[in-house]
Amino acid sequence: MTLNIRQTLKTSGADKLRRKAAELSADRPLVREVLDEMTAWNPREFITAFQRWHQGAISLIHLNVLTILESGGPVSMSGLAEALDISVASVTGVVDRMESRGLVKRQRHPDDRRVVLVAPAAGGRKIFGEIDRRRRQGLAKLLSHLADDELAGLLAGHRALRAARADMIGKSDGREVGEIANRAKVATK
Repeated sequence: MTLNIRQTLKTSGADKLRRKAAELSADRPLVREVLDEMTAWNPREFITAFQRWHQGAISLIHLNVLTILESGGPVSMSGLAEALDISVASVTGVVDRMESRGLVKRQRHPDDRRVVLVAPAAGGRKIFGEIDRRRRQGLAKLLSHLADDELAGLLAGHRALRAARADMIGKSDGREVGEIANRAKVATK
């Protein structure tokens, strides 16, 4: 699954954050080891897990559209085309198929009725719920193989990671997180 974020990453502080993380990990071998473990899934394994979680219910392009809409709200057709790095004609076909399945809906922009916005529909939100449910089931099965002390250590580590992420986002004013969604929304204004 890919999102077109090349330009966003270049213009945001994400490159600086990556360089800083690389510098820190070079000084701390344990950081490198944890990073290696956290990124051990190769793309093939990720796609296989994703296919298991959604059981063929949705394509990757449809998931990309839903992710953009869920993270940033309704987006114009041209904004969606730009975010996906495809033509407006192509995104029209994608949205047509998704709308016929009840995943998205078209609506008029409140300030400019000429602009058509794409918004998530109940079916699209249901897809995320199903993927999350299946993902949690798979993770629960995997975690059941760990001893209680391993689970406690993993929990402590994940809580520390979440706190560090919140701290990092707070220091950057959350711009890196919101820029991907905002880039897709630019064309709606």
